[in-house]
Amino acid sequence: MLTSYEFLATYLRARFGDDERGASLVEYALLVALIAVVCIVAVTFLGKSGKSKFNTVGQSINAAG
Repeated sequence: MLTSYEFLATYLRARFGDDERGASLVEYALLVALIAVVCIVAVTFLGKSGKSKFNTVGQSINAAG
């Protein structure tokens, strides 16, 4: 006869043991969050140097035209 612990463990394994969709969803969410953070950091750092480059190009175009 099963004790209450064995019954609970068997039930939880049967209910949640074979289902890995939740784990995959969490992994994908973490991956998307990491990509978003990397993009924000890249735009922040490259934005400052990009702004000066665009200003230089714009001034060159205005001087030539």
